[in-house]
Amino acid sequence: MIEHTIRAYDAELQELGRKIAQMGRRDDEQIAAAIEALANRDIALAERVVAADDHIDAMQREIEEKAVTTIARRQPMAVDLRDVVAALRISNDLERIGDLAENIAKRVAIITAEFHIDQVMLQIQRMARLVRDQLSRVLQSYERRDIAEALEVWRKDREVDSINTSLFRELLTYMMENPQNITFCTHLLFCAKNIERMGDHVTNIAETVYYLVEGRPLTEERPKASSMIFNNESMPA
Repeated sequence: MIEHTIRAYDAELQELGRKIAQMGRRDDEQIAAAIEALANRDIALAERVVAADDHIDAMQREIEEKAVTTIARRQPMAVDLRDVVAALRISNDLERIGDLAENIAKRVAIITAEFHIDQVMLQIQRMARLVRDQLSRVLQSYERRDIAEALEVWRKDREVDSINTSLFRELLTYMMENPQNITFCTHLLFCAKNIERMGDHVTNIAETVYYLVEGRPLTEERPKASSMIFNNESMPA
């Protein structure tokens, strides 16, 4: 009976892990599609990204319900409890990443200016590729319980921050040169900030992996590039 219970509990934990992986893949698709829609002013693709966010929200709720049921049924302790708590935390961060991709997609329809800044768009695309790569790596570290990989992801967040700071300065220059560029550049600023926030959520996941494996929070100060940009509290989504 005990062996059966252990096998059933292990199966529940494995199912949580599979759901996290599925949610991560969906986030990756959403980021890629949102940036493609932004780069090409593809309103139809942007609308599909917005519509698909409901599925990510549903996945997060499903993980939450599964985790709560597992806690109630199994009353896990120590590392087993950390497994469930980690799944809850990671699903919350993945849900927020999906929301940020949706925010970018929503801006596509309201960017009506004919003004193009190819260099800025290339930088935004580079930021998004970095975040997608970091997301993939941190989810692998979660699956493998690999602290070294998680810490590497954690340390690399400053690269995304640095690009965001550079974009802020460049877009501010365009706005100062011609007031007609202000609306367009402001939308791009918000898009870049959304990508930077995605990187923060990836970093959160790396910290959760550390907590899961070590049983204690990561107490080092989070590495951040110096920034002159509005903080998260002052920038609306």
